[in-house]
Amino acid sequence: MLVAPTPTVHRSFIAALREFHEEHRNEELDADSLTRADRFTKYLQSLHDDERHDTPRPRGWVPGTTFWYVDGDEYLGTLQIRHYLTRHLRRVGGHIGYEVRPSARRQGHATRMLALSLPHAKRLGIDPALVTCDATNIASRKVIEANGGRPDTPIPPKLRYWIPTS
Repeated sequence: MLVAPTPTVHRSFIAALREFHEEHRNEELDADSLTRADRFTKYLQSLHDDERHDTPRPRGWVPGTTFWYVDGDEYLGTLQIRHYLTRHLRRVGGHIGYEVRPSARRQGHATRMLALSLPHAKRLGIDPALVTCDATNIASRKVIEANGGRPDTPIPPKLRYWIPTS
């Protein structure tokens, strides 16, 4: 299920973060530091704060709602809904981004995550939602198409799709 980031999956999240690091992804997050409960709590708070429009953020960044896809106390992936698009996000980023931890891939999680996120996007006033993927990422393309994604003009190296949220 999609949930707000929660300490319930702390141990599993750290294990997943180490898996991502093996792929040289999410390296801006320090797994060793986040093993400390106080640092993990602060990280969770930053994710929750990112939803608020008045939260300071780097130039070009927009408010976003982060969800974690979990099964009990097992973290499986992250999905973020950007509340609106900048010119850059309209070209290559889109409204919704997602990732599944390496050990949980190819089990249908990304397809389910994206499907579950669409009503949340609708509640944010997003309809349709723009979702992009690398042209070489066949798995992500299949996830988007399985959720009703309609192709738009690609902007290499990205494919762009619009998905109805209602």
